[in-house]
Amino acid sequence: MKLATLKDSTRDGKLVVVSKDLTRCSEVGHIARTLQAALDDWAHAGPRLARVAEGLETGAQPAMRFHEHDAASPLPRAYHWADGSAYVNHVELVRRARNAEMPASFWTDPLIYQGGSDSFLAPRDPILLEDEAWGLDMEGEVAVIVDDVPMGARVEEARDAIRLLLLVNDVSLRGLIPAELAKGFGFYQSKPSSAFSPVAVTPDELGDAWDGGKLHLSLLVDLNGKPFGRADAGVDMTFDFPRLIAHAAKTRPLVAGTIIGSGTVSNKLDGGPGRPVAEGGAGYSCIAELRMIETIAGAPQTPFLKFGDTVRIEMKDKAGHSIFGAIEQTVMKYEKA
Repeated sequence: MKLATLKDSTRDGKLVVVSKDLTRCSEVGHIARTLQAALDDWAHAGPRLARVAEGLETGAQPAMRFHEHDAASPLPRAYHWADGSAYVNHVELVRRARNAEMPASFWTDPLIYQGGSDSFLAPRDPILLEDEAWGLDMEGEVAVIVDDVPMGARVEEARDAIRLLLLVNDVSLRGLIPAELAKGFGFYQSKPSSAFSPVAVTPDELGDAWDGGKLHLSLLVDLNGKPFGRADAGVDMTFDFPRLIAHAAKTRPLVAGTIIGSGTVSNKLDGGPGRPVAEGGAGYSCIAELRMIETIAGAPQTPFLKFGDTVRIEMKDKAGHSIFGAIEQTVMKYEKA
């Protein structure tokens, strides 16, 4: 089943069920007005939404045209958004670039931070930036949306709580991160609003590409129309989603609608740090990682995002069909009113 939220005059939009080929959708206000409402009552709403999805495929369900440009992020705002760093290769490269030792605990204890969740960007809305010197970067990721997870949940409980998967552009301001982290109190200004894919999907939509914890497909990241990243989300993922969820729930419950991100998808190559797509490598899901490679080799060359740059993040199934729709955003100058 595929679900999306269409923009309307409200903050939270209206929930629709989307066809497998992303061309049609059906309104489901009689079941749940919003995706959050459906998640709050998933035991009852989930099966009813699934029946609508079946009818949409057979032609038995009234439908209208689905346009990705009309979609908000599936949850335009959420009670909880926590982003992990499951691809420790990415963390290792960051530390190598500044000649810092990699603590052994990073391979056994997940990193995670709680981000702002009150105003997510729509997948086709621009990224507004006031100053290019802030070092705007994209971060291509996979995420899951969970049902209620009790505090202290075991990994098995966490796996059973996964309801939906989606893609993320976790927008980062690299120029502001060092000063914030130096204060010892984490991200805030350096992590503005993120954007999510037009569509969120139930795990069964992914077939054998989903193993219950990892999504084994390539994340397609393009910059200004050219391939930038083709990393496989199922490779080099040190901590799978059930592990990240259990980690997040160690000292607190997670409410239905909580989003857990994977962190930047990152692959090694033959045990090394990786190569650009143009050189036969898997590329990178963020500019910072390429700059790390350049730093290790001598000095960073690739600039962060500038006004007018366009980022596209998508994932396709084995037949080449888009699964979640595409995040496609252009960087625009923010003008104060």
